[in-house]
Amino acid sequence: MSFEAKRCGVQFCPPSIVLIYQNMESKKVRKRIIPVRNFSKYSDYGMAAERLKNHPRHGDYLEGVSQSQLEKLLLILRDHMQGFTLEHSLASFRLDPDEDLNKLGDEELARKKGQMDELFEKNRRRKGDAEFVYDLEVDFNKSIQERCSWDDETE
Repeated sequence: MSFEAKRCGVQFCPPSIVLIYQNMESKKVRKRIIPVRNFSKYSDYGMAAERLKNHPRHGDYLEGVSQSQLEKLLLILRDHMQGFTLEHSLASFRLDPDEDLNKLGDEELARKKGQMDELFEKNRRRKGDAEFVYDLEVDFNKSIQERCSWDDETE
């Protein structure tokens, strides 16, 4: 049987992944609630997503859902178990150009770098693209540089 995932979400109590899918043979749209077992606030969401994708009972249904989307849903679930709000979890997926990445932990930094790589690949221009221009030069507005205390010459 082949299934096409339409929508994917998370349910907090009990911890579950909710999948709206269409059976391609019968063309019926159905809802499947996939329980996330043995998952705590200390669990690795990457391993849990991989375990769900390879599960014999749920693997066929999750074939159309990307690994990164499953990881995001499980991260939201883990954040909820740690006591964070949904807004806090969703804000962690946004890229803020003013955010200091030096203050992040290894796991969060890897996630932010992955998001930046995805954004780069999405905006990348290749030779075969219609918008591709060889040796493009762009002038950026020069901003006024702030003076720092170490820039001052001392006698």
